[in-house]
Amino acid sequence: MSTNTPGTNASFFSLKQVDAGVLDVGYAEAGPADGPAVVLLDGWPYDIHSYVEVTPLLAAAGYRVVVPRLRGYGTTRFLSSATFRNGQQSALAVDTIALLDALKIEQAILAGFDWGARTANSIAALWPERCKAMVSVSGYLIGSREANKMPLPPTAELQWWYQYYFATERGRAGYERYRRDFAKLIWRTASPKWDFDDATFDRSAASFDNPDHVSIVIHNYRWRLGLAQGEPDYDDLEKRLAEGPVITVPTITLEGDANGAPHPDSNSYAKKFSGKYVHRVINGGVGHNLPQEAPTPSPRPSSRSTATEGSDRWTRRQPH
Repeated sequence: MSTNTPGTNASFFSLKQVDAGVLDVGYAEAGPADGPAVVLLDGWPYDIHSYVEVTPLLAAAGYRVVVPRLRGYGTTRFLSSATFRNGQQSALAVDTIALLDALKIEQAILAGFDWGARTANSIAALWPERCKAMVSVSGYLIGSREANKMPLPPTAELQWWYQYYFATERGRAGYERYRRDFAKLIWRTASPKWDFDDATFDRSAASFDNPDHVSIVIHNYRWRLGLAQGEPDYDDLEKRLAEGPVITVPTITLEGDANGAPHPDSNSYAKKFSGKYVHRVINGGVGHNLPQEAPTPSPRPSSRSTATEGSDRWTRRQPH
């Protein structure tokens, strides 16, 4: 079990590597090996340190906590140089299933934000038997390339400026050259009230030095817009996800009260969860990187909740 003291963690106590699917996955692990498994999933442009404070809290509560580095981040590497550097949503979901298999975890509570929320959503929809319950920041994020063809009002399109920048070769070259400056800009705009320091940013930004990072990020956003092809092996999964499947596992959705990143209104996705469900708003100037900004916040229940139980800690509101 981790010996980290909550509220004082600069790094993870235990970092490991394991071959899983097409990847050699880097991951942090804490808590008892026989505890109920929790997998914490981050997104772009963040890394596993979004959960550096949450992890010891969950471990101390008896959970086996696994925090994987995504493909293209940190110490995670492709096992073969011939593997396509694919960032599509189903590939990330399959990566997580492969990790569960490699760690002999039959079922886990999944929690995520940004790309990680989309991955958790995808697994809950495609393999509900592997997902005991889910915590998803910003709700239902499963994407459809067909839906992405539809234009948005100008103010909404402006929020996605980086997606259109990445659609160009200038954008790829710009991200390659200025990836840290780029990430810091996104951190500031997505979490306008989060006063993070340079050390906090640099700790996560080191993950972006991964040799596949730029390729994965660019492909992810180009694929969403239909500007890059995925892999045929994932076609069936993407077809099922494009139908917008209802998620049946017990779910808590969270939203920070100061999220500056594009995110859907909770009214738009409440009916996507047919099982036990509650939506909560986290107050206090909390932005997009919710678990790192508010690892132990006081939630405000939403009137749209279909369940009322909860506690005063994000880290303890895992549905059972």
